[in-house]
Amino acid sequence: MASLTVENYLKTIYQISGRQGGEPAATGQVATALSVSPGTVTSMLKTLADSGLATYTPYEGAKLTPSGAALALRILRRHRLIELFLTKTLELSWDEVHEEAENMEHAVSDLLVDRIDAYLGYPRVDPHGDPIPRADGSLEDEQQLTLADCEVGSQFRFARVIDQSPEFLRYLSEAGLPLGAVGRVTANRAEAGIVTVTIAGQDTTLGRAAAEKILVAAVEDGSGR
Repeated sequence: MASLTVENYLKTIYQISGRQGGEPAATGQVATALSVSPGTVTSMLKTLADSGLATYTPYEGAKLTPSGAALALRILRRHRLIELFLTKTLELSWDEVHEEAENMEHAVSDLLVDRIDAYLGYPRVDPHGDPIPRADGSLEDEQQLTLADCEVGSQFRFARVIDQSPEFLRYLSEAGLPLGAVGRVTANRAEAGIVTVTIAGQDTTLGRAAAEKILVAAVEDGSGR
């Protein structure tokens, strides 16, 4: 059985590499994500490589092997289902559940996770829009683009948020941008660094840095007008 530390490293490498189109997760990126020193990361990456869970190349970074990726997906499945369970049953907000799920994901059994999955009706995504891996390890990932990449006039559905820090999630809630909201891009000014959207008749302007952290799916109707 993998240790808590190993599980955290595998999950982190999987997420970083996934955001980069499969490119290796650099030592510095892993160190920043886990709040540890680069030297500590280097030692662990070598351990993961020796265990057959990852490949590690100095100055390039680490990629998970098939067995490492399978374990990472198991951990993500636990984490995301726990987050959704906490929001659905205990009504925790989306900015509260991440830390709780981090504490619980290493303690629950696969049997309990499968029961939670069935209880929730086999959901596709967690409270932040992240896809939930299935019990067989498969993952359905919807084609999405950032809000900053949307053209003026395009209709969108807020599908996923990349930055899941409590502060950013509270900002989105206060700005009237909940997950699943449907809207329309009314301005996208790269030179000014802003994106304006209309949701339920209300205009909201975001900085491009914030818009780049929001993933959206295109919609065909005019419900965002």
